[in-house]
Amino acid sequence: MTVLSTGPIDNSPVLGVNPSSFVTVRIVNRDLVNSSALQIYGYILNGERTMYVSELIEVFPNQVLTRNYSTNFVAYEFVFTITGSAANETEVSVWGKTSSGELVDAHRLVGSEQLGSV
Repeated sequence: MTVLSTGPIDNSPVLGVNPSSFVTVRIVNRDLVNSSALQIYGYILNGERTMYVSELIEVFPNQVLTRNYSTNFVAYEFVFTITGSAANETEVSVWGKTSSGELVDAHRLVGSEQLGSV
């Protein structure tokens, strides 16, 4: 089992607008034979940690999936729990985007670079 977290992400408004309106979560299972299961938890951080996303996804061999979640909050966090035979071959990346779909560089989290194990 692998547990990854974005850690708390500051999304404080700039000129009245949150930098990221939503995030795109990209999931890749590089195993050619085995599946994995991915539990996604999203939290609003506003003085307390409030869960607003809870989704369980089966990721089939060699499959790539994309999910989009609203992040129009002052702060947020995502936690990913990966289980199954292909857990070590399943990667997750998180991409913060503006309301028009442009990437927010400060909210770009790629598994091999910044996502931390819990």
